[in-house]
Amino acid sequence: MLAGAAELRVAKGRRVQRVDLAEGRPSDEELLALMLGRSDKLRAPALRAGAVVAVGWNQEMLESLFGRP
Repeated sequence: MLAGAAELRVAKGRRVQRVDLAEGRPSDEELLALMLGRSDKLRAPALRAGAVVAVGWNQEMLESLFGRP
């Protein structure tokens, strides 16, 4: 899912964490810790828009990537 991605955005409640994957990519363990929820399953939704991967629900984050419905 992250192959070729330049940025990861992870929503946890109202907070959105941005990770630059092009420079200083974190370890796979660190990325998994961000992307997995409390039950060790991938946070939903998990979407890709070009070079950006978005994980978790945050209305503003999703609208900035995909526009308003």
